[in-house]
Amino acid sequence: MTPDQLAAVSGNSAWMLISAALVLLMTPALALFYGGLSDKRSVLNMMMMMSFGALGMVCVAYVLWGWSMSYGTQSWGGVVANPFEFFGLRDSITDADGNYIAGASGYANVIDIGFQLTFAVISTAIISGALLGRVKFGTWLAFSGLWVTFVYFPLAHMVWGGGLLSHAERSLSSWIFGTVTEAGETTAAVSPVDFAGGTVVHISAGTAALVLAIVVGKRAGWPTKVSRPHNLPMVMTGAALLFFGWFGFNGGSAFAADGLAGLAWLNTAAATAAAMLGWMAVEAIRDKAATSLGAASGVVAGLVAITPAAGALTPVTSLILGGIGGAVACLGVGLKYTFGFDDSLDAVGVHLVAGLWGTIGLALFASEGGLLTDDAGYGVKLLIIQTVIAVVAMVFAGIVTLVIALALKYTLGWRIEDEDEAAGVDVSEHRESGYDLAAQSGMRAPATMIGSTNNSTAPTIPPRTDVKE
Repeated sequence: MTPDQLAAVSGNSAWMLISAALVLLMTPALALFYGGLSDKRSVLNMMMMMSFGALGMVCVAYVLWGWSMSYGTQSWGGVVANPFEFFGLRDSITDADGNYIAGASGYANVIDIGFQLTFAVISTAIISGALLGRVKFGTWLAFSGLWVTFVYFPLAHMVWGGGLLSHAERSLSSWIFGTVTEAGETTAAVSPVDFAGGTVVHISAGTAALVLAIVVGKRAGWPTKVSRPHNLPMVMTGAALLFFGWFGFNGGSAFAADGLAGLAWLNTAAATAAAMLGWMAVEAIRDKAATSLGAASGVVAGLVAITPAAGALTPVTSLILGGIGGAVACLGVGLKYTFGFDDSLDAVGVHLVAGLWGTIGLALFASEGGLLTDDAGYGVKLLIIQTVIAVVAMVFAGIVTLVIALALKYTLGWRIEDEDEAAGVDVSEHRESGYDLAAQSGMRAPATMIGSTNNSTAPTIPPRTDVKE
């Protein structure tokens, strides 16, 4: 390599490692966001165990078979790659001489592996937002491993690994609108666009959340008798950290420290700001008041909407996409009341609705080939392709998630006991609590709770009825 090439590889490597760290930060940020939205008796389960449990399961699965299933060269019908080709990252990090293998972008392949791993983690953790306070932790862990294996890894292969939803010669897009050959490479004449995960991450996770909300069922008393978010400052802190980490999510998806990464960074900031304003505008018109919860939710909705389009728009069209995304997501969270499913923390309303809008809406505003901004003829075809990949991703994720959810329902079981749900999932599933609830309510803490004292002779004080936790 020339000195300039070495410098470029070094700079790109540094940027991708930073981006991977930023995306990994998003899982604890999501834990804060979800934790603040939960009630006091579910905060640890929601904040730490569901998100961090998913992190543990997905990291193990990704190292063993996830990379191979997503980016292996032995594709099985364009749906998934052979999980045994690079099992345990065999032949993926160093060659026979101990030299680091170069990845598709020129820097060490192991950097790409780490970056892609973080996407799988956050995608799985998002789903937990539909399950607040009513499921067994062990069943959630089992679901995390099964879902990432049979839904996320195949979708990553289909979209980013040269599979059915990519721009490859043997893809749905090629079958619908034909192919073109340039420089000896044959690709789809109309290439689908998913810059950083509209289909792979948000549509798949949002669809899974919808399926689980239906299969698992509603919380006791929903929708009239459930607790409100217990800590809005925690929610806003989580949203701020998600915003921060998302610059690695979208900017890192350029796979280089270059102008495209800068464009994705700026578009992300623009769309997110507009979405926050769009969400609060709907609140102000509908509810006569903009809220901090709405601002935080609007931030996440904007981040979701711009994810598939971050490298395809201009900053101005990103404002439009984001503003509409924030408004439709704000309206979308009401779908659970219309159709009667308990999407506890609005994973469906935010991730599925905004993810669908971002994936399909980008065809209207794309800088190259956009229906309203560049080439109307190509734009119509792009709109069709974007709709097709969104629907296929949603149907695939929905069917496979349903199979997994039902299998777990009739084996391990999803629901905790009714009395445990009433007492709080933190105590029933983890034998600990995020707050001293016993002291606040006038009740003696259970002897089995970690850090408690077994005072079997002490009188039990009946619960107060004038205090709402």
